Amino acid sequence: MSFIKSKIESLLFISAKPMTVNQLAELLKADKKEIIKSAGELLEDYKNSQSGIQIINDGAKYQMVSSPDNAKIIQEFIKDETTGELSKPSLEALTIIAYRGPVSKIDLDRIRGVNCALILRNLLLRGLVEGRLDKKRNETYYTASFDFIRFLGLNKIDDLPDYARLHQDETLDRMLKEAEVNN
Repeated sequence: MSFIKSKIESLLFISAKPMTVNQLAELLKADKKEIIKSAGELLEDYKNSQSGIQIINDGAKYQMVSSPDNAKIIQEFIKDETTGELSKPSLEALTIIAYRGPVSKIDLDRIRGVNCALILRNLLLRGLVEGRLDKKRNETYYTASFDFIRFLGLNKIDDLPDYARLHQDETLDRMLKEAEVNN
């Protein structure tokens, strides 16, 4: 597998949403034509392998998805995952998003110290958080959803206990700025 195909595969695997050719080209510092060629080859590789994973293409966007042949088992799994209790890591991430939102995935990862992609996917599926793309920064920022606020019986997110103090925590702001500078 070529270097670019491998990188595209990793990015599509970790991304919770479709990725555009422009995003992939920018991240990989590669020509758009090379991205389109490699992504197309990757799409065919998965199609021919009869894998449980597929790559789909919708115009200039690519996404890694589960195979339609496995839809029933996936639906059962998602139903269980979206109706059961939240795990401790999910609760931690949800708390951070509620108090610090809007927060980027990168900052959430830095605060928790681990990759939160799957946790974010789960929280998005449950409708507890929502994401908005900041086109200037090409980054998605997450906030608590209206359903989450309503579920807690609050009128607004600011009604959370100690919201003002925790939303603007200087120590955490300083830590995030230092982490950003060091990366």
